[in-house]
Amino acid sequence: MANELYPNIFVYQRIVRAKLYIDEHFAQPLEVNDIAGAAYSSQFHFIRQFKEVYGKTPHQYLIRVRVTKAKQLLKAGTPVAQTCHAVGFESLGSFSSLFKRLEGKTPSQYLRKHRQTKTRMKDSPLSFIPACFAHKYGII
Repeated sequence: MANELYPNIFVYQRIVRAKLYIDEHFAQPLEVNDIAGAAYSSQFHFIRQFKEVYGKTPHQYLIRVRVTKAKQLLKAGTPVAQTCHAVGFESLGSFSSLFKRLEGKTPSQYLRKHRQTKTRMKDSPLSFIPACFAHKYGII
């Protein structure tokens, strides 16, 4: 029984190592072969295993990591062009269209919306408190 578990644990460790590699190197140009190398696996075998474990291909995961980091940078006030390059995209156009496809708005719209929300929070902080919480503690 232990012999049956060992190969699976070994495979999962390699896949997790590859995921961590993506997490650490997302801003660099990454090829699937580079990521598969971190898992000590062939490209096609690795893609299949990664998708089985994480539910998406390594490329899909890399894109999601980059967009998530881009959202953090945009919220911090980083300009769109600088954000684009900081998260590993070379083309502002491809970054913007991919961001819009995944988030429903362009990076500029996302940044503008975040700035508007921050301004509204400063102007009217009580409107951001859930009514049930405000009622419970006598705020309203």
